[in-house]
Amino acid sequence: MTEFVRTEIRGRIGFITLTRPKALNALSHDMIRAIAAALDRWRDDCAVLGVVLQGEGEKGLCAGGDIRYFHEAVGAGRTDIMDFFSDEYRLNYAIATYPKPYIALMDGVVMGGGMGISQAAALRIVTEATRMAMPETAIGLFPDVGGGYFLANLAGHLGEYLGTTGIVFGAVDACEIGLADVVLPRASLPALCELLANGQWQDAQAVLDAARDFVRESLPPAGLAPGKLAPLRDAIDHHFGQPDMPAVLRSLKHEARCEYSGWAQETEELLRAKRSPLMVCVTLEQVRRARKLSLADELREEWLMMRSVFNLDGRMGAEGVEGIRALVVDKDHKPRWQHASIEAVTRADVARFFDGERRGADNPLRDLGL
Repeated sequence: MTEFVRTEIRGRIGFITLTRPKALNALSHDMIRAIAAALDRWRDDCAVLGVVLQGEGEKGLCAGGDIRYFHEAVGAGRTDIMDFFSDEYRLNYAIATYPKPYIALMDGVVMGGGMGISQAAALRIVTEATRMAMPETAIGLFPDVGGGYFLANLAGHLGEYLGTTGIVFGAVDACEIGLADVVLPRASLPALCELLANGQWQDAQAVLDAARDFVRESLPPAGLAPGKLAPLRDAIDHHFGQPDMPAVLRSLKHEARCEYSGWAQETEELLRAKRSPLMVCVTLEQVRRARKLSLADELREEWLMMRSVFNLDGRMGAEGVEGIRALVVDKDHKPRWQHASIEAVTRADVARFFDGERRGADNPLRDLGL
């Protein structure tokens, strides 16, 4: 147990609870290590048949990584910032390969790093309060924690759209596009946890079956917001299937269909005015490359990409530091991006994020999946 993570065994279930609600349960390095340590302890413990991940507080499971720490670490000239990402990405992979049912209660805000500790779960439960996104391009980063992998595996060009824009969506959309499995009323989450903790389970499959049955037999949440992505699928695939980001913007600008014109204009304005030009272009390339990669290879790639973001390879400017400063630290909402526009980003600017040796001796994730 660390200050912001409570781990306990109740019955035959290991519970991991994030207890930093004032910071929307944002993941610190210590929290990442604590979660990983609990999973390691329970992996071969025959008394534990399954794991439940949940967040404390009304606002949600986890809003992402502790981005203030990134800003402070780079400002202080610390080079150990990459240890954070090494441990976080190892945790993401450990969850994806965990031998016991890992059930994620994706209630409230689930973004960035919160998606990373949820998307590989055996059962991903959302509620009427779920607000999901990979919003990294707004702060000069890219969708990491395996984001390239799970976005790339969505249908059509949804991955490019969600990754570059970072838009927020709810439970219905999450289930329809494959980023969640089932919807459960928020008020029913404690009852589900009690059922799992008190059950006389014979094996791991019985735990997972019981959780699925509980959700299936529950009443649907009241006031559940309808999905917004399904009606846009044709437009998303058309525009975000263009060869590069300038072409995406041109396509959006010339959308003539009445039913999509308002959305197209809003999306173009969002990309131009509120996202890092460089990281929007990098994210488009990341998602498309990830379609040919395993999760392990994508996490290795993301580690090298993140090293470039924070200027630890001697070549790139700290785009992420500036984005965090503008939106979270100083809150002036006027980031001074490296490029004045998406059109100003060159192919060489993007290529620098992908030209490293993927399995080199300096990559601490070189052994994943081997």
